[in-house]
Amino acid sequence: MSNEIAIEKYQSLFADIKNVIQQTRLRTALAVNAEMILLYWQTGKMIAERQQQEGWSAKVIPQLAVDLQHEFTSLKGFSERNLGYMLRFALEYPETSILQQAVAKLPWGHNILLMEKIKDKEVRHWYMQQTIEKSWSRDLLLNAIKMDMYGQTQNQLKSNNFNNTLPATHADYANEIFQDQYNLGFLGITEPIRELELERRLIEKIKYFILELGKGFTFIGNQHRLEYNGKEYFVDMLFFHRGLRSLVAIELKIGSFKAEYVGKMNLYLSLLDRLEKSENENQSIGIILCADKDHLDVEIALQDVGKPIGVAEYQLLLPKDQLQTLVADELRKFELIDDEQAEGNA
Repeated sequence: MSNEIAIEKYQSLFADIKNVIQQTRLRTALAVNAEMILLYWQTGKMIAERQQQEGWSAKVIPQLAVDLQHEFTSLKGFSERNLGYMLRFALEYPETSILQQAVAKLPWGHNILLMEKIKDKEVRHWYMQQTIEKSWSRDLLLNAIKMDMYGQTQNQLKSNNFNNTLPATHADYANEIFQDQYNLGFLGITEPIRELELERRLIEKIKYFILELGKGFTFIGNQHRLEYNGKEYFVDMLFFHRGLRSLVAIELKIGSFKAEYVGKMNLYLSLLDRLEKSENENQSIGIILCADKDHLDVEIALQDVGKPIGVAEYQLLLPKDQLQTLVADELRKFELIDDEQAEGNA
């Protein structure tokens, strides 16, 4: 066996073991978090039941905090303030099935933030699902709430021609997958940049971009080269979506939407379908990602286009340090959160 083959086989073994360890660590972390959430819920539930049975007021909580911290010196997270949150948590979610719900998959700090900011349970659940799917930090979750991302999503008109260019079931699925707006706050951009710089930063953090796009996307490459009739063309970013069985071309624009972008994307999709789409795949889909768009402008630009194309906006959320400064007054309400999260994982 040559050294090259031995090294290759070793690297394969190492990669397999590494993958198993990472998956196990993730499952362990999720299990620990779920157990902690259940513990907090049970604690809050017992306090609520005794208050109702015995007629105790909220004054029982300070004494409980002192006694619990004295009895369990190594068990943190049972401060007076946190016990108050546990009581509220149990009242907000009275059913014993919370361990199977999205609420048990979120860190304690996220749950506190959602209880404080979102009163409507349906809206709160939407933010929970988005947080889980996109791995939002608490800062990004807070900013999404402040931007009323739920309201924007519900009120947005879809800027695409999927219903006219795709089979009905395929169009419905595509409409579910592709959003009208994407958040690129993980890039930390606070000043104007060029399109190539935006692309470079997205490539550097492609994992986060794929999380933002949603499930099922596989990244193929950037500046993907297409050659036809002696000419070269380059697609900014090319993906494949497993569920749609389609290549997905994304063009990045730092300014507002322009009608000529549609013609360029239409050409790219024709070339992808002609040169790269396999027989068992569906037609390619294009997304023009720009800083701003007018729905009526997009509608007229797509009116007679035969290829499936969508136009979406992106928003650049403030980076963590600036976001914390912006919402300092609100975050002061949750001064214990960082400590409680660390204590809960101890």
